[in-house]
Amino acid sequence: MFLMPGLLQVGCYYFFSSQVRRSVVYGNQPRNRLDLYLPEDMNEPKPVVAFVTGGAWIIGYKAWGTLLGRRLAERGVIVACIDCRNFPQGTIGDMVKDVSQGISFVCNNIARYGGDPSRIYLVGQSAGAHIAACALVDQAIKEGSIAFMCGEGESTTWSISQIKTYFGVSGGYNMVNLVDHFHGNCCKEHNGRRAVIEAVFF
Repeated sequence: MFLMPGLLQVGCYYFFSSQVRRSVVYGNQPRNRLDLYLPEDMNEPKPVVAFVTGGAWIIGYKAWGTLLGRRLAERGVIVACIDCRNFPQGTIGDMVKDVSQGISFVCNNIARYGGDPSRIYLVGQSAGAHIAACALVDQAIKEGSIAFMCGEGESTTWSISQIKTYFGVSGGYNMVNLVDHFHGNCCKEHNGRRAVIEAVFF
């Protein structure tokens, strides 16, 4: 009850502010959408934060980044909150693919919205930090392959060189230890069904 005034304020901003571009399509999947938060003063190209929210790989949603988007937009930064499939709609591989597509969209299209393509910062929080880091590593592996360097590998639509910095906030990076932890909690909550967590990550 005490949170209601704040939630209403954030909701009004998200749904009615002219500075928010909701559900910009970046891919073919239903969750391939991103929200853009734009500063009022757009007289010059702005730095850009591409943000991937947390949500334990099951409840992440682009609107969770509304407060971050609003505050950074007030300080002259464009924020792109990238949505992606959650489990059970997709596995971790699908999530990484979605986020990679979202990053590609930001890198190749943000100038149309007043962003500076040379100042793109990737930020992930919790599960979003893990997914964003995986997307960067996956892209680096593609770009580092001999086939790619010889022009024979898989074509890519963005490069890690387009990302100025990556910030991972409270991300789950040591998955070997985390999987054991999740297995323990999952077995308690799902009557011993270890397969739930295995399905997310494997």
